[in-house]
Amino acid sequence: MVARPNPERAIRFATRQETQVTDVKFRRNALLLLLAATLATPLAAQRTSEGHQFLEAVRERDGTKVTAALNEPGSTVVNARDITSGESALHVVTKRRDAVWIKFLTGRGANPDIADNRGVTPLQIAASLGFVEGVEALAEAGASLDATNVAGETALITAVHRQDVPMVRILLDNGANPDFADNSGRTARDYAQLQGQRTQVLQAFADADAKREGEGGKQKSYGPSL
Repeated sequence: MVARPNPERAIRFATRQETQVTDVKFRRNALLLLLAATLATPLAAQRTSEGHQFLEAVRERDGTKVTAALNEPGSTVVNARDITSGESALHVVTKRRDAVWIKFLTGRGANPDIADNRGVTPLQIAASLGFVEGVEALAEAGASLDATNVAGETALITAVHRQDVPMVRILLDNGANPDFADNSGRTARDYAQLQGQRTQVLQAFADADAKREGEGGKQKSYGPSL
């Protein structure tokens, strides 16, 4: 007696086979996609993670982690920037008025002129805070005294706006240009004059001018003095 074919059973079997094949293909494709994504992860993204960890260590004043990161062969993490604000480690330590960390980071290769997403450098932050020791440390590390933010303002212009006489003097003594114009066309000297003719800020400019003229007028002497 010949068994009759069971259509329902055949359909269930075919469906089960098709499901198994589909499942195998899905798993294989998912694995390939995962592998491709891993291999395609750019080096920059990996460094971003390292940079984030470094910046967190700086914020937490974790000298051990910071030093370990800086000691990695070929490391450039000292100039890592926050992906949101663009701030570097120098921005972080300058904001907290930490001259010791400024000297440490610049001594390990931190760029004193690195700017955040608003074009603000650590020196400009120090000037806006009245952080004289920070300005001195950054200037000693080679920071540009005439770097500008998005408004074209220099640290000296900021100091004049704040009427911060000690800051104005330290910037001028280190060579800041009093005649560098911002985006409005006004200079630090212009703003000082707008504050009045007998202000301490304007006197600081006069003293700096006199000092420069005196240094420029000195003649080099050769041979023995009589």
